[in-house]
Amino acid sequence: MDMKSNDENFEQASKKNDDDFDFQGSSDHTHRKLKSRHIQLMAIGGTIGTALFVQIGQALTEGGPASLFIAFTLWSTFILAINSCLSEMVTWIPITSPFVRFADHFVDPALGLCAGVNFFIFEAALIPFEVTAFNVVLQFWTDKIPLVAVICFVLLCYLALNLWTVRYFGESEFWFASGKVILAVGLIFFTFITMVGGNPIHDAYGFRFWDPSRVQGAPFAEYIRTGSLGRFLGFLSCLIQASFTIAGPDMVSIAAGEAQNPRRILPRAFKSVFYRLTTFFVLGSLCIGIVVSYSDPNLLQALSDARPGAGSSPYVIAMQRLHIKVLPDIVNALILTSIFSAGNSYVYNASRTLYELALEGKAPKVFKRCNRNGVPVWCVIATLGIALLSFLQVSNNSAVVLQWFVNLVTASQLLNYAIICFTYLRFYKALKVQGISRDTLPHKSFWQPFSAYYGFTGTIVMAFVGGYTVFLPGRWDVPSFFFSYTMIGVLPVLFVYWKIYRQTKWRKLEDITFLDNERLLVDRYEEECVGEEPSSILSRIWNLLQS
Repeated sequence: MDMKSNDENFEQASKKNDDDFDFQGSSDHTHRKLKSRHIQLMAIGGTIGTALFVQIGQALTEGGPASLFIAFTLWSTFILAINSCLSEMVTWIPITSPFVRFADHFVDPALGLCAGVNFFIFEAALIPFEVTAFNVVLQFWTDKIPLVAVICFVLLCYLALNLWTVRYFGESEFWFASGKVILAVGLIFFTFITMVGGNPIHDAYGFRFWDPSRVQGAPFAEYIRTGSLGRFLGFLSCLIQASFTIAGPDMVSIAAGEAQNPRRILPRAFKSVFYRLTTFFVLGSLCIGIVVSYSDPNLLQALSDARPGAGSSPYVIAMQRLHIKVLPDIVNALILTSIFSAGNSYVYNASRTLYELALEGKAPKVFKRCNRNGVPVWCVIATLGIALLSFLQVSNNSAVVLQWFVNLVTASQLLNYAIICFTYLRFYKALKVQGISRDTLPHKSFWQPFSAYYGFTGTIVMAFVGGYTVFLPGRWDVPSFFFSYTMIGVLPVLFVYWKIYRQTKWRKLEDITFLDNERLLVDRYEEECVGEEPSSILSRIWNLLQS
């Protein structure tokens, strides 16, 4: 069979599956058009942004290189635990916005509402964050471009890539996220080469900035207070930064309902989370602490001045110290594409979450409508409507606006992870009560239920710790308190409201059905798609790289 006919057969099977959803009475009209390489790179595209290359510098100055590395390594273990929970559930029941519906069907419809609203706000708020960051990075070269023009350009691009077909989104994310991989890996190599003397001034600086005899206080910095308490608060600041920077498993699962051959693709995507965490975040945090001192006056000045774009990046500060030309411009260009890619992913994630809320009757029916290509158009439009908050930059300092969105969404992300872990515990217990062996599932995750308890405890604790500085003497700030704890207060109110309004009941373990109809449709779909995935040239190259 030639490549073209193979692609066509796969598309026809996918389209037939969509028709079957209609026949069964379901209103999920999305199409399975995302390939393995799309899913894999989407997970990267939605997790790597300016936080890993620029904002991380602030955490370095507050905690020092050792605290930064330990905090990122520690938080990676929590993300692995959350990934373990999601992978088992989503691989067996690969539907659109799965963890939102799982909270509904495995726990309580009221928790499903909380999960959906929380994740939608989280993703939607990150869009103006990335648009704001896009403008800041662009100013590294010039500030002559009108701010309104930049915002309109970015939002129109997001509209074009998300409104017509999911394939456009998938392809754009594949290429943009590839640039992120090149940037992250390239900066790791940059660190190694320059630290051993491969730089214009032949300075083999090694771990100089970890040496307390050369850098006062290294490798642990004091923050707010002095002594052991100050070093602990510095570590805590790094851990809070890590909790915002590191993500991943939720980005894989959100596309489960539009993935081709999901039970074959998704396990590989979830397993790759470990390598992404190790390579990009753990090694990345180590490299940051190697290339520049936490007390470097140029870094402190850049952060204080809110220097645009890569100008505040520790890597660029290091390049300037080592008299390296051109590379800062290349880094800034790749950071610009990574920001665009992250915002693009957030539009997709937010729109699909709103779509699932509509399917479950928790959002207006108009959001259930899809175009002929399976795109929930009104959800996309509504999501981009929220992204108009980007225009707040016009009357406020960009750095201030960035911090608003960071503070608002950090707690939302942590609460979302806590809901996922709690939902898995209910899933795990329901399987046990109903006598269903986890060995019969397409994918069995490790260290359960310990991983779920570990992830739940860590995320709940960090959600409350995130804004702790406002409670320190002399540091009370109403906006900071509001943005740090709003969602923690809103979710219980939403839960109680929906319980009373809809008279919902806590699901009994023996009555949980594990979305049998949806699983049956996926089984039938995969039976019709037996054989190889479309053998396009890009798919073959991607499979070769994976192997």
